[in-house]
Amino acid sequence: MSTSAARLGHDRPRRRNLGGLIAVSTGGILFAVLLLLVRSGWAPLESVDHGLAADLNSLVAGHRGLVAVLRVVTTLGSYGILSWLVGLGAVIVLLRRRFRLAAYLVVAGVGAIILDPVLKAAVGRLRPVVADPIAHGQGNSFPSGHALGSIICYGALLLVFLPALPRRARRPVAAGTGVLVVAIGISRIMLGVHFLSDVIGAWGLGVAWLGLTAYTFELWRRGGGQRVTAPLEEGLEPEAAADLKPTTEPHREMSTRLAVAGRAAAMVAVAWVLVFGAVVGLGELVVRYGGANPFGDRTVPHFLAAHRTATLDTVSLFWSNAGNTHAIMTVGLIAGAVALAVIRRWRPVLFLLVLMLGELVLFLACAAIVDRPRPDVSHLDSHLPTSSYPSGHVAATICLYTGVALLVMPRTKGWWRWLSLVPVVVMPALVAASRMYRGMHHPTDVLGSVVLATFWLAAVYLAVRPNMDLDARRAFSRPRGSSAS
Repeated sequence: MSTSAARLGHDRPRRRNLGGLIAVSTGGILFAVLLLLVRSGWAPLESVDHGLAADLNSLVAGHRGLVAVLRVVTTLGSYGILSWLVGLGAVIVLLRRRFRLAAYLVVAGVGAIILDPVLKAAVGRLRPVVADPIAHGQGNSFPSGHALGSIICYGALLLVFLPALPRRARRPVAAGTGVLVVAIGISRIMLGVHFLSDVIGAWGLGVAWLGLTAYTFELWRRGGGQRVTAPLEEGLEPEAAADLKPTTEPHREMSTRLAVAGRAAAMVAVAWVLVFGAVVGLGELVVRYGGANPFGDRTVPHFLAAHRTATLDTVSLFWSNAGNTHAIMTVGLIAGAVALAVIRRWRPVLFLLVLMLGELVLFLACAAIVDRPRPDVSHLDSHLPTSSYPSGHVAATICLYTGVALLVMPRTKGWWRWLSLVPVVVMPALVAASRMYRGMHHPTDVLGSVVLATFWLAAVYLAVRPNMDLDARRAFSRPRGSSAS
């Protein structure tokens, strides 16, 4: 190697450090300047901010479609979404034993949570007042919490998982992340809940915080004798690529992959129609002949309503909420993240995704067609938009916990794997009992949800084959010449 080439290679880390220092300094200075101008009420900045807020409000207020899109975009920058994404990312890297990356995600996310309310309270800037309010924000205005949280959280996730991406995909993904952050910031201005300087100031602060935490991580690496990296090109810890990448499926030609995917999609579609028909058909029979009370549809709700107590009301509320959309989504997201981190294949995650989305659409469609009234007893829950048949809580609970057990049982050998069957039995029973106790469902509503969940589970499992890698492993390890029993 020539002297000039060696010197050039030696100078690259310095240039990277210099570029990072310039970015962090620029972001910090931009935020500090805007903070001083906003705090002092500088007239030119106030004029631009208020004028732009009024102009955008008059432009957006009359377009419902645009407002709906802006609401969806702005939701992607809410702390509810961001905390879930950072939390699931931390779970994945923790299970892959990349503890430093998990610590980085937590520190970066917690920084956003702390900086936003503290600075808003310190500055005390009021939110825009426009002629036609479209959305309403809580708290003060400077800086924008959505803009700050999105640039920090999406940026931190990008820096952590960049090594798992193919090299040709890294720049497009980084650019897409940048577009998303910008879109979230713009949506806050167009919805009239923030001024332009709120968003730009938040971006400056976010860049500074991201750069500071990344530099701290770099110092941590140097302390362990590891090389200097280029975070925007190879991520914070390039050595983690092998641990973060999902295991690839056996190589197949594109035509074969498309055929397999098409066959699975066709099986899922046909199964959905058949399950829909079976559940709706059972529901129509129940509604038509349910007056004879063959399954206790009249006696059971009245008996439970007559024996309510304050203690049972509280207990039933807990188990009823365990089957609602938020609880099922929470457990499902965690299960999907754990499956991806431990199994390192996309099929189990796809299995859970198709299973739960298909169940939700089946439940909504069946409820809309059958349109069965709730039991004629007092209801302990508020009015629900869907009808009584089938029970969405019970169907979702069966699908989720049985789906998880189908992934756990074949992949573990210890005695504790049998524990995965406990929630398969206990959770649906408790949710079903609670829903009937609270006057929200008849016994045949629960029966319909059992039919829905059972057939849909079987169909999705056979179509997606989430444990196909185990079948391939067994076939590979079987001695040649032997036949399957």
